[in-house]
Amino acid sequence: MGIVVRQSIKGTLMNYLGVAIGFVTTFFVMTKYLTQEEIGLTRVMADAALLLSGLAALGTNTSALRYYPYFKDKASRDHGFFGWTLIVPLVGFVIFTVLFFVFKDFIISKFSDESPLFVDYMYLVIPMAFFMMYMTVFETNANVLMRIVVPKMVREVGVRLFTLGDYILYITGVISLDGMVIGLCLAYLVATLLNIIYLLCLSKISFKIEPGHISKWLRRDFLYYTLFLTVAAVVGNIIPSINTFFISAKMGLAITGIYTIAAYMANLVEMPYRSLSAISRPIISQAMKDNDTQRATMMCKSVSMHQLIAGAFVFFMIWINIDLFFELLPNGEKYVDGKWVFFLLGLAKLVNSSLNISVTVLSYSKWYYLQLIFTAVLTISAIILNNKLIPILGMTGAAWSSIISFSIYYMLLLSLIIWKTKISPFSWKELVVIAVVIIMFVLNWLAVEYISKSIIYFNDASIVMKIVEAVVRTGIITIIGLTIIYYTNISKEINEIINKVFKQ
Repeated sequence: MGIVVRQSIKGTLMNYLGVAIGFVTTFFVMTKYLTQEEIGLTRVMADAALLLSGLAALGTNTSALRYYPYFKDKASRDHGFFGWTLIVPLVGFVIFTVLFFVFKDFIISKFSDESPLFVDYMYLVIPMAFFMMYMTVFETNANVLMRIVVPKMVREVGVRLFTLGDYILYITGVISLDGMVIGLCLAYLVATLLNIIYLLCLSKISFKIEPGHISKWLRRDFLYYTLFLTVAAVVGNIIPSINTFFISAKMGLAITGIYTIAAYMANLVEMPYRSLSAISRPIISQAMKDNDTQRATMMCKSVSMHQLIAGAFVFFMIWINIDLFFELLPNGEKYVDGKWVFFLLGLAKLVNSSLNISVTVLSYSKWYYLQLIFTAVLTISAIILNNKLIPILGMTGAAWSSIISFSIYYMLLLSLIIWKTKISPFSWKELVVIAVVIIMFVLNWLAVEYISKSIIYFNDASIVMKIVEAVVRTGIITIIGLTIIYYTNISKEINEIINKVFKQ
């Protein structure tokens, strides 16, 4: 776990540095200077590009991790593995771009009434998706080489800095709305170029393709796996964007803008998992190839438990201060309706990120094809629930659809994984984590009811006083939670980090 922890910590630091930049961009630039409709436009553009790039990749980002152990050879630069990861998504991009134009009239008909601004810029989704796709492909190649920090910095920091600059140019009148949307596309182009330059600097990849290295069995297995992933992508890649699309089509881009702010906060909950999963997937892939169930189980439990700790603490710190956050947010009164959207989406993100490592296990097992059934269940339930709940509950209905769909999905999927692979992400340590978080919420309630209200009542209830009170209260309770985690010794890695900090 040593390299996993080191790379994960560094990757998570990059994630949160990006979060800091994104926080300023989203909450103090976009909400102050962009309209709700313009914020909604940026969200639906990004989600549409993410959907197209996910479909067009033909599962390359998953299959690369699964099959890399069969190509791994330092002397030959992995037998042209990198070259194959360039060709396969290019073929997929051509196919799905053609389908995009085939269904363009249908897309226009769904968005033209409530979100006509998206229709005006929908063709720019294509180049944005292309750059997104190869940015991720190059990032995956770095992951299999156990190098996640620089690609993380490019994705989480570089893209956000470029995007912030793009917004500032638009706000100051240097570029028009057209220029701003084009600038969003260019942000991913720059990120893609930086990632390929980094890979070349590692001197571990080769553009040369070696068809002779691929055995008949490996070719057949890869084709079947890619076909499966492509079908699964058609179903599964809709999930990350489905709420945005339904809200935009049924309620308009202005409501999508409010939802975007709440969803951004919810995304912070799963941020640590992005690093944990990126560095642990190659290890799980190798363990599944070697039939090393013990190692895969240990990794699965460790990732799940550490993500639960990190995600739950982040959720706790945001939720206990969410009213103050909307008070500080520029034009916060326009976005406060997203409060319960964050609560529900945050819980959904916590469930998904804590249990998603088990999906990785299934993906690299011989029963990978069964994942398609459950992905279809997740997608169909999300579509039905969004269609039913949004007209009744508005954007909160979209959040409810997420948490209900993921709950159904994991109850069914985990039952299959435990049955077929005998690998489970669950351990008694997670019960300890849940108990600690509950204690923290109780302590926060007591602090607010019997200490904070008195302090603010007897003193100046200025915004500065509220901020100081929130920082002190959150800091003390978080330290209490970490102290309990430390003395229960549920994570050797966390204890080692804390010990190292105290020694320094």
